[in-house]
Amino acid sequence: MTHSNDLRERVIKYVEDGGTKRRAAEIYGICRQTVYAWLSEGIKEVPEQRVVSTRVRKLDKQALADHVKAHPDMLLRERASHFGVHVNAIWVALKRLRIAKKNEALPRTRHYEKNRVSGKTPRSC
Repeated sequence: MTHSNDLRERVIKYVEDGGTKRRAAEIYGICRQTVYAWLSEGIKEVPEQRVVSTRVRKLDKQALADHVKAHPDMLLRERASHFGVHVNAIWVALKRLRIAKKNEALPRTRHYEKNRVSGKTPRSC
């Protein structure tokens, strides 16, 4: 956390006026090591707070969503080569977009359900 110049000046003035470093840290609610560092550095300007912006990504999520609608059966590795990214990048982007590849034509069944359908009896343990 960056402290204000005003706080730095007050802490340094307190110590220069005869206060202890330890007591200054207690009064102003900062770490004692911070007081030592400020005294050794002197008063210097605090840099301006940076404005956090959205990172520029290589993968355009809207283009990916459109591509999934146009080609629903494409594999992750094929999509990755199409967009020029790693497979994991496609996987993470699809997860964030809440797009899951589901194959509705082949419902998942458990092994014991397969045995009932085929007429076999399941083995007992």
